[in-house]
Amino acid sequence: MTSPHHSFLWSFVLLWALRTPSGGAADSGPSAAGSLVWGPGLEADVVLPARFFFIQAVDGAGQNFTSSPGEKTFQVKVSSLSEPFSRIWVQVLDRKDGSFVVRYRMYASYTDLQIQVLLKDQNVAKSPYILKGHVYHEGCDCPEPDGEVWAEQMRCPASFPQIQRDLSAFPRVDPQLNAHEIPQRFGRRQSLCHYTIKDNKVYIKTHGEHVGFRIFMDAFLLSLTRKVRVPDLELFVNLGDWPLEKRQPHEKLHPIFSWCGSNDTQDIVMPTYDLSESVLETMGRVSLDMLSVQGNSGPPWGQKNQTALWRGRDSRRERLELVKLGRAHPDLLDAAFTNFFFFKHDEGLYGPLVKHMSFFDFFKYKYQINIDGTVAAYRFPYLLAGGSVVLKQDSAYYEHFYQELTPWEHYVPFKADLSDLLEKLRWARGHDEQAKRIALAGQQFARTHLMGDSVFCYYFRLFQVIGAGRLLPYFSRFFRSAPLRSVKSVASFLLMSFYVGGGGLAVKEVAL
Repeated sequence: MTSPHHSFLWSFVLLWALRTPSGGAADSGPSAAGSLVWGPGLEADVVLPARFFFIQAVDGAGQNFTSSPGEKTFQVKVSSLSEPFSRIWVQVLDRKDGSFVVRYRMYASYTDLQIQVLLKDQNVAKSPYILKGHVYHEGCDCPEPDGEVWAEQMRCPASFPQIQRDLSAFPRVDPQLNAHEIPQRFGRRQSLCHYTIKDNKVYIKTHGEHVGFRIFMDAFLLSLTRKVRVPDLELFVNLGDWPLEKRQPHEKLHPIFSWCGSNDTQDIVMPTYDLSESVLETMGRVSLDMLSVQGNSGPPWGQKNQTALWRGRDSRRERLELVKLGRAHPDLLDAAFTNFFFFKHDEGLYGPLVKHMSFFDFFKYKYQINIDGTVAAYRFPYLLAGGSVVLKQDSAYYEHFYQELTPWEHYVPFKADLSDLLEKLRWARGHDEQAKRIALAGQQFARTHLMGDSVFCYYFRLFQVIGAGRLLPYFSRFFRSAPLRSVKSVASFLLMSFYVGGGGLAVKEVAL
């Protein structure tokens, strides 16, 4: 898609920021007047758990820096003109390519927020930026009543290819019939949550024993309905790993919403619970998110370790083969398990286990291996954002954004059985500039399409189409309880008791 996630102004500034040919840093220091500042965090109406914007260092001759001018080059102050003691946490993350991402999280709502971007006490670009009017924080129940106004403020695309593809199988359904048939068909062996949104309030009814993962969907729905009025709708969310609707298109299909899709199922795909939670908890409970990765992408390309890296658990037999390949070819591939669960009887063959390493340390390595786990490996967005080239296994599973990726442009593909992985690694080593271009294209895709604003837009556009009549809203009679109002932290809400059953890896809800 052609820059659907940005306004014309944001796109223009981004292209301007990328105008300098690749090379070393500019000869002189950054210019306060010449450097660029842009992004959604400079607009009052774009409400996100952690707001963000960007800085591009430019020298006095108008040349972009293409390497870091120093992580302390720019200082950013965010404060309220009406509140002397503003509760706002600010971080400036050096992306090591001459640009910076600035993120800030507000713990209260303010009026007329001021953002100062400084270079040696001089205002940068058009700083200070004044966000006029109400600037709402994440917890504010302040929804925009008009969905299209909100979508325009967020620079949401008109549609997403995956949504169009998924919903084409469901031109019209009967929600009342679904409310009866889906629990009967799936509710005994699988874990589902039946959500109803009515008058922008969220109601739930769970089916199955292991429904703890609903906490992630609960939290995102509550966050979205605090920001915008969502159409009345109903949906059944699959709380397990594997997609469920295996019937063929000519058979009677049930609309099941899942975090992962596959080529042989008809589930409607949403952003994964992992990516969704990382958006909500940026600068909160999580340390790995699409913003933090950008400030921890490791050394420059030429200084990265030329060995491919993989760490993980034994959730698929091909992962065992990957570790075996690494042992046979340690000069090409460093692959090891950090945990055994599915193939514990083979631990003697594929162990010993190695210690967990920080995900940020992955990017000290030039080549990253993305291989399926129980389903698609949900680390893929973070790997793309890290600046290393990703080698991705051919797979029947996909996430909500895979359709927009192009092999050999955004990543290097290898066969599902790993038979050509070593060949692809040798190719990458022997074609360093091409591999670097692929790494940068994948990184730019992640920076453009997988940020928090894009995730909110995806959910809203999906729900908007559902509420527009493709899936007719029907407020089921059994929703008599009070609407969902808040979600406690995972630690206080449930104890995690992992098991392997019909729905795959699940979380068992335990009363505390």
